[in-house]
Amino acid sequence: MPGVPVPSNPALADWTARAFDHERKLIRALVELGQIAGRDVAVVGTIPTWLRAELHTSGAHILEGSSGEPAAAGGADVALGAWSFRESLDVGITEALGLLRPGGRLLIVHDYGRDEIDGLMGDRPESTTWSHRGGPFTEAGFKIHVVHCWWTFDSIEDASRFLHDAFGDAGAEFAATLRRPRIAHNLAIYHRDARAA
Repeated sequence: MPGVPVPSNPALADWTARAFDHERKLIRALVELGQIAGRDVAVVGTIPTWLRAELHTSGAHILEGSSGEPAAAGGADVALGAWSFRESLDVGITEALGLLRPGGRLLIVHDYGRDEIDGLMGDRPESTTWSHRGGPFTEAGFKIHVVHCWWTFDSIEDASRFLHDAFGDAGAEFAATLRRPRIAHNLAIYHRDARAA
């Protein structure tokens, strides 16, 4: 499922739309860091449907070409990537910066790790080297804003079903330790303006 920090599985889309970040911490942080209300936002890669809807609700004008490709170079106030910078980070960052007008902002959302989901995801750069001092984002002039989000369910049973569906046996084993119908999930928003070195 593109843009969702669990293994690809279209059947999990409903869980995501219902359960992730009820407190809207992620979109509030994006609104604050990118000042997106009333501004032209270019999407880099594919973002989840629920996040696109939140951007619209928050007053962003999402720019897209007729074929669904990103906005033309230099035409956006904000460029936003969400779980879309996994390979060729330097190239992806350069291309995303090229979408921005002078003074524009680049926002990149990825998992931060150091949470309950992290142990189920395996060894990934998102939760290790990317967020460290000297990692690829900090070296490219980004600051890091950590957002402490939750997967919130109606019951522990619902949370357990989600964990099993998303992560199989490892998820079921983790579900057996749950004491509340919430699962901590930390996100990083890497942010910088177009002029940062």
